[in-house]
Amino acid sequence: MSERLDDLKRLLSESRIGRREFIGRAGALGLAAAVPASIVSEEARAAAPKRGGKLRQACRGGALSDSLDGALVVDTHPENTNWQCRNNVTQMMPDGSVGPDLAESWEASPDATQWRFKLHQGVEFHNGKSFEAEDVIDSINHHRGEGVMTGASGVVAGIEDIRADGKHTVVFDLKTGNADFPFLLADWHLVIAPAGTKGAQWDEGIGTGPFILTEWKPGERSASKRNPNYFVEGLPYFDEVETLNIVDGTARLSALLNGQVDVIENPEINVLERLAKRPGFAVLEVAGTSHTDLPMHTDVAPYDSNDVRLALKYAIDRELLLGTVLQGHGSLGNDHPISPAQAYFAKDLEQRQYDPDKARFHLKQAGHESLDIQLHAAEGVLTGGMETAILFKESAKAAGINIEIVRRPADGYWSEVWNKESFCVSMWGGRATADWMFSVGYAAEAAWNDTHWKHERFNQLLLEARAELDDARRHELYFEMQQIVRDNGGALIPTFFNQITGVSDKIGVPETTSGIQPLDGCRNTSRWWLV
Repeated sequence: MSERLDDLKRLLSESRIGRREFIGRAGALGLAAAVPASIVSEEARAAAPKRGGKLRQACRGGALSDSLDGALVVDTHPENTNWQCRNNVTQMMPDGSVGPDLAESWEASPDATQWRFKLHQGVEFHNGKSFEAEDVIDSINHHRGEGVMTGASGVVAGIEDIRADGKHTVVFDLKTGNADFPFLLADWHLVIAPAGTKGAQWDEGIGTGPFILTEWKPGERSASKRNPNYFVEGLPYFDEVETLNIVDGTARLSALLNGQVDVIENPEINVLERLAKRPGFAVLEVAGTSHTDLPMHTDVAPYDSNDVRLALKYAIDRELLLGTVLQGHGSLGNDHPISPAQAYFAKDLEQRQYDPDKARFHLKQAGHESLDIQLHAAEGVLTGGMETAILFKESAKAAGINIEIVRRPADGYWSEVWNKESFCVSMWGGRATADWMFSVGYAAEAAWNDTHWKHERFNQLLLEARAELDDARRHELYFEMQQIVRDNGGALIPTFFNQITGVSDKIGVPETTSGIQPLDGCRNTSRWWLV
């Protein structure tokens, strides 16, 4: 192992205050509990919500190529803006359950192959059009069809037909039973717009949401004002919302501290302690499903060899990344995308450890004495992304793997690098259910299958687990699926990270906040308030 890596480990053991014991226990368990620098004050949580004022927030995820077309949304700025202006059929609740949004109730056939959603009546779009079943059907069909490019392809692939039963009931016929189907309709891609919305019309932001879009500058800022006709009584609390896209972590923190904004997405890990101690500010931290991912295109050499993929998985020091890059604010990854915070997490699946000797063994099995590869990364597009690349480069040397880091600009990273380069540093926001996560990112037909991975047994299990109503059997099926992805897939997933938000003491938050996406599941604009 290189001197640099030894120095990093020595620094970890000498300066991480008791984290040595913490990380050791976490490694033994295969996970790490959240170690928050602080939490929002009990006063802010306990204060009754009140209406009025302007929320000013800064996201880190956006680009000039962004669109408010749900099919094309890939990061926080457009996702959060879309949910200011639009709703889904259902929504993810902060406790991880699924709740009503534009649908007020739903019911399934005994085999879960048909779902009927009863829609709210009296709802209006911002342009005055009455909301009806045709709007749901058209918005979902926007993601269906041959050759349609959408991040929801894996979600809608199971739909056989959609039809209206009157003006306020929508019926979904599925190809196979799906016990989790209401969760899937909460996918941020599946926002509902007026029937007939096409192309650039998506960027007008017309929806039924709590706010009306007044400005949209992709990659820069958005602004919105309260929808006076919002169908949810009492919401939203804010009169206005201004959302800035600030990629640089230092600039984002400065915007919070100097009063330019009241909320920032994911402050840099190394400033959390300082931010928590600063009067007038606090840190909100929630364990979640987001994870660092280094996807390898399994249809491109050398990553078409599973032995090469295994070599890389053994050549990364996960505990070092958790202790240094995340400083304990997360948990260990095991090369599959289901987090310890989720149902059906395979807690008994052996945690993969850093092992340069095993990495060399698999390299030799693939016919390599050493390996020279490129890894694409950028500053600011995800928590510790560049640091992860640098530490991986160091740890891989001991296995005879030489990694050249190709530095790419943050703007356009998700359109020009991710899913195009054969090996890059990436992240996933995670999904609420195992089926949802696997369907979006790992099913053979999914547009966001960023490893280009196809595995016959896995895809069979995906269909079987989706329709299985016996919970014990579902556990068995999802365990095998996680094992297959870990041992054969193209995803190198070293860490899961907590959702962390920096806030001023002007912000009130509910007792429970979501960890599925940043900023309270990207629904903070309709859940938070000014105190």
